[in-house]
Amino acid sequence: MKTLIITTLLAAMLLPAQQPKRPRILGISHIALFVHDIEKSRAYYTDLLGFKEVFKLDKPDGSLSLTFVKVNDRQVIELFPEPAPDTDRLNHISVQVDDAEAMRVYLASKGIKVPDKVPKGRIKNSNFNIKDADGHTVEIVQYEPDGWTIRDKGKALDGPRISARIMHLGILVGALEPAMNFYRDILGFEEIWRGSRDGKTLNWVNMKVPDGTDYIEFMLYDTIPGPTARGTQHHICLEVDDIEKSLADLEKRPARKSYTRPMEIRTGINRKRQLNLFDPDGTRAELMEASTVDGKPTPSSPAPPPH
Repeated sequence: MKTLIITTLLAAMLLPAQQPKRPRILGISHIALFVHDIEKSRAYYTDLLGFKEVFKLDKPDGSLSLTFVKVNDRQVIELFPEPAPDTDRLNHISVQVDDAEAMRVYLASKGIKVPDKVPKGRIKNSNFNIKDADGHTVEIVQYEPDGWTIRDKGKALDGPRISARIMHLGILVGALEPAMNFYRDILGFEEIWRGSRDGKTLNWVNMKVPDGTDYIEFMLYDTIPGPTARGTQHHICLEVDDIEKSLADLEKRPARKSYTRPMEIRTGINRKRQLNLFDPDGTRAELMEASTVDGKPTPSSPAPPPH
């Protein structure tokens, strides 16, 4: 009997330590952008796109720290006054999880640098930042019952929103495999499509969150564009039901008179109809239908990545 007990204890000691499980990643929470002229940006996102500015945070000196433009009850666009001109417009992207502390523990077990604890932000949601393989800041956020996101559920949704959902966010990626290791192998994102402009070199990889339908689009580059050219590549994709109706809606809005760029409907490589808009800093908002032109899925490209 004693021998059996000792054998059992030794076997238990030799078992690998149980690894923390990854909590659920529910979807895209927001994109945060640096803007040069906050009033012009407000006019673009509220007057032209029809979203409502729901709340703002100030710095200790009373100047604006950031403002929140609401897309739906779980997604916003954050606008930060730029710290310096002619820089990358992307501040950070954010994904929503159901347990921020569990995610912190899980990421630490995978060798990702995380804080010692999960703080609560100024709008009372639990959040912390990590870095992906390309150095982009990724905010992990959990919406708390007393946070402003939940507090304002159902509010500010009655305006003329051009879209009710951020379908995906596009980010620049220099090397595919490190990005896949971070988003696929560690965070659990699922690859859903690959695209190529010319069939020879891969340009896009779409990675869906593991517990929702939102996705992140890798924009693959052999040489990353300079800081002032990244706004057209880092982008927000806004889902629309009918791109022609969306265009007609935009053309009738008073803010259209001050928007000087052309508005053209095109069909992308993914065979979905889309229309590109640009904020005053050149950051692109891609209006896109959810389905392809014929309702059939577009095959993924077998082309190799740039490197």
